[in-house]
Amino acid sequence: MTDTLEKRIAQSLEREVRGEVAAYARMLGEEAGADAVLFYGSNLRTGSLEGVLDFYILLPGPQQERVWPKVSYREWEHGGEILRAKIATMSLDKFAEAARGDSRDTTIWTRFVQPSALIWSKSEGTREKVSDAIAQAARTAARFAAALGPESGTPDDYWRALFQATYRAEFRVENPGRENSILSVNEDHFEGLLPLAWEADGIAYTRDGAMLNPSLEDGRRALILKSWSARERLGKPLNILRLAKATTTFEGAARYGAWKLERHTGIRLEVTPFREKHPLLAMPGAAWELWRARRRQR
Repeated sequence: MTDTLEKRIAQSLEREVRGEVAAYARMLGEEAGADAVLFYGSNLRTGSLEGVLDFYILLPGPQQERVWPKVSYREWEHGGEILRAKIATMSLDKFAEAARGDSRDTTIWTRFVQPSALIWSKSEGTREKVSDAIAQAARTAARFAAALGPESGTPDDYWRALFQATYRAEFRVENPGRENSILSVNEDHFEGLLPLAWEADGIAYTRDGAMLNPSLEDGRRALILKSWSARERLGKPLNILRLAKATTTFEGAARYGAWKLERHTGIRLEVTPFREKHPLLAMPGAAWELWRARRRQR
């Protein structure tokens, strides 16, 4: 059944995307000397070019940074319009390790059990490696869902329990019911995925109509819950560390912040070279300019 899960994941990664998105991914991948580029997020589902496109760039070789991924923002004029992208970069090897659940990180397998598309890769071998990693992410997520979810329930009950637990562990501020919207808008993606992933991971289960009942031996359940407790303890400090790092290494942070501000308030702040290079130092001046602009609006 592992092959069945892997075949399903490989097919899901072949999602069609707009030509503009494919061209953007190719440019990013070739410039970075990457192994592969993944596309994910709401724009994958809607096909829209509005807002920010979300990419993961996977690099060859060992992971260079201890705190990953590196995050950047970029604007690209293509076909007469500005395409905006938020880009996360890390090594393919570290990505695969995190997807397997071999690190204390929860963000990779939680993110990539959800829909994504592999829209650029260096070779067929690399493509297979990325596909295998995404299949492992599904297995990791399903394993924790079996232990964190109810004794018996629908697949959505298990996914809900998993996402709620990861939100708490990752120090993420999500609107109540965020997990429900993930499941509802990606219904086709999650349909039948949980039992396939359980089978691939050696977790037996029984089915009674829509209800599933995973059968975890006490010893394995205890190991999974112990493993989860370690991730729960470290999740918040790890994500705070990533946020702290992002304040100094988020390339394009000033442009990203200015674009978000204009999008939500209609106020346009000039991104000067100083603000681009020193976004933290420039923050007081930008806040003063924003305050004055809001007073003028009123």
